[in-house]
Amino acid sequence: MSGVKFLDLQAQYQSIKSEIDEAVLKVLASSQYVLGPEVEAFEKEFADAHDVAEGVALNSGTSALHVALLAGGIGPGDEVITVPMTFTATAAAVAYTGAVPVFVDVDPDDFTMDPALVEAKITPRTRAIMPVHIYGQPADLDPLIAIAENHGLLLIEDAAQAHLAEYRGRKVGGIGHMAGFSFYPGKNLGAYGEGGLATTNDPELARKMRLLRDWGQDRKYHHKMLAYNYRMDAIQGAVLRVKLRHLKGWTEARRRIAALYRERLANLGVRPAQEAEGRRHVSHVFSIFHPARDELQDFLATRGIQSGKHYPVPLHLQEAYAQLGHREGDFPVSEAIAREQLSLPIYPEMTDSDVDLVCEAVAEFVHEACVE
Repeated sequence: MSGVKFLDLQAQYQSIKSEIDEAVLKVLASSQYVLGPEVEAFEKEFADAHDVAEGVALNSGTSALHVALLAGGIGPGDEVITVPMTFTATAAAVAYTGAVPVFVDVDPDDFTMDPALVEAKITPRTRAIMPVHIYGQPADLDPLIAIAENHGLLLIEDAAQAHLAEYRGRKVGGIGHMAGFSFYPGKNLGAYGEGGLATTNDPELARKMRLLRDWGQDRKYHHKMLAYNYRMDAIQGAVLRVKLRHLKGWTEARRRIAALYRERLANLGVRPAQEAEGRRHVSHVFSIFHPARDELQDFLATRGIQSGKHYPVPLHLQEAYAQLGHREGDFPVSEAIAREQLSLPIYPEMTDSDVDLVCEAVAEFVHEACVE
């Protein structure tokens, strides 16, 4: 039976195998496995690609958010406004500092933080706003920045899924005070293991984040603060340098596939995700929405088509955040997305025939559901 993978990392590796192998062998020959010149070069190259002054490489996207928050002085008793429609790392990074994540709902059209709901959640304990560029769609940053400036708050971008995304012609990662990116293998720019990076245009914040990732050291065995072992491995830096050279082309391929999906799924009885005006969506995930989402996913599986759910339980209803005291109905847009969202296969190596197979299967499901 023919089918379509949700993601094909093996196909990507084969397309750049010689470059990757050479880069990894170079690190092995150097015997310098933690931080080092490959990581330093990647920090600069990634920052340059995002038009931001400083990049601080870390061992995960979660660590990137954590050190950004800590560098901003956020700690016990503080509050950080974010969204419940995201991966748990967003709120977990806040909780790791001792601060409290305060949720606001998302916009029903772009699935990112609804700026109109933010000011009502600001209290004397609020220290930062952390919007999420979900699925690769940048949040509506200008009104959020205006709110942050008006109230003296930090604006920290959760850009884990948004490499090379743009908001009104500006690359994400350098628009707020700081940002955190993830290089988990399935990301648009994925490591061969874990990895992350924080960005900022403020050299003092960058200095603090570098201390925080490496035991608080400004030189070996001289520790300025209690800190963490959040360092990036050199092999990951080398791999990411190779892949970064291909990221622009891969991003254009993802955007082309997303546009093809929107065209072919129009009027089929499902709602495809759209790109918001003034934003350059990088399609880390391609979402469709249907009230019988679970049945649709099962149907696609019978046709050999893999799919995903991002995310089936919003954070305010997760047991890990029960102490926040939320209940069903508190964030209705996020809850509706969680019930109906389905992620279709999307990766640069997909062919038009792959897209056709997926769309035909979706159409078949909708037709059968209508007949019944």
